[in-house]
Amino acid sequence: MRIAPVLLAGALVLAGCGKSDTPPAATEADSPTAADPAPAVAPTAAMGEQVFKRCVACHTVDKGGRNGIGPNLHGIVGAPVAAKPGFSYSGAMKVKGGVWDEAALDAYLAAPMKALPGTRMAFAGVIDPADRKALILYLEAQK
Repeated sequence: MRIAPVLLAGALVLAGCGKSDTPPAATEADSPTAADPAPAVAPTAAMGEQVFKRCVACHTVDKGGRNGIGPNLHGIVGAPVAAKPGFSYSGAMKVKGGVWDEAALDAYLAAPMKALPGTRMAFAGVIDPADRKALILYLEAQK
């Protein structure tokens, strides 16, 4: 019976191995106000080409390409809103005005029906900001 207390004491000592008496220091990432971490990989136009595959049911991006359910998006970055010839835009899109710069595209692509009530673009949006950035880079390269 004398061996049981020795074994119990040894087990307790081993259970505490590698543990520090002080708690780990809080890091900036642990704080609730820490900024979202940067994406592991910076968005690229090549990544945006993959994201654009979600759009091909309605849009083309080829120079001189046809309009589909949505307008051809060749040269869309920097172009005036609702200005592609031969496409019938919704009233909401015609009234929007402005230019499709990076900020306007980002806001619209995040949630089209929320950003522009009355749009006919029945698409939930590109939720991931890195995917949107990559898509915009891809569209920008299509000039």
